[in-house]
Amino acid sequence: MADLIADPFRAARLVLLLRRQGIRDDAVLSAMETIDRSVFVEPALAELAYEDTALPIPCGQMIPKPVVVAQLLGALQATPGKEDRILLIGAGSGYMLSLLAQIGRHVWALDRYQKLVTDARARMLELKVDNVTLKHADGLNGWPEHKPYDRILLTGAVSGIPDALLSQLSRSGALVTPFNQTGKDQVIRRVTATGEETDFPILEPLPLLRAGKSAAL
Repeated sequence: MADLIADPFRAARLVLLLRRQGIRDDAVLSAMETIDRSVFVEPALAELAYEDTALPIPCGQMIPKPVVVAQLLGALQATPGKEDRILLIGAGSGYMLSLLAQIGRHVWALDRYQKLVTDARARMLELKVDNVTLKHADGLNGWPEHKPYDRILLTGAVSGIPDALLSQLSRSGALVTPFNQTGKDQVIRRVTATGEETDFPILEPLPLLRAGKSAAL
């Protein structure tokens, strides 16, 4: 993997901010200190890359705030070198994909927008991240050809956990997603292959994950 740190001082400052907001997972913090977030946004937004703010990307999508990214990754409870196989639903810019590539042995990623898949694939090649595979597809169906997965992460919210995804977990696997509760605040929900559910707070709600594969973009 290429050297991805463009501004070590600002990266360290971001990690300090994340620690102050309750992020304690060393593997997550190490990955976020290593990956340069500015690579995944337009040059005009590069100065905001190390701020705790969401940033726009093509197709009307966003990169979530770093603290929310850290919360999602932390909820995976993935141990580098142990959880080998990870499925990402919503590849987006490729930022979260590159972070997961620091944790898992191989990451499969899906996105409903062809442009985002094409751009993310180009970034992975440029950064020499070679343990990822991307596909333009409806993420809510998962990628059954490569199951089982030790961890599945959704980057958009759902109001019900798709059975198609749960069926692709390994016996010790877990799925993590932003979850919309009826009449309550959004949470991060972690569901194991055995059906155990745990909810964690999320500092900023994420938009609903749309079903289907976009034909226009």
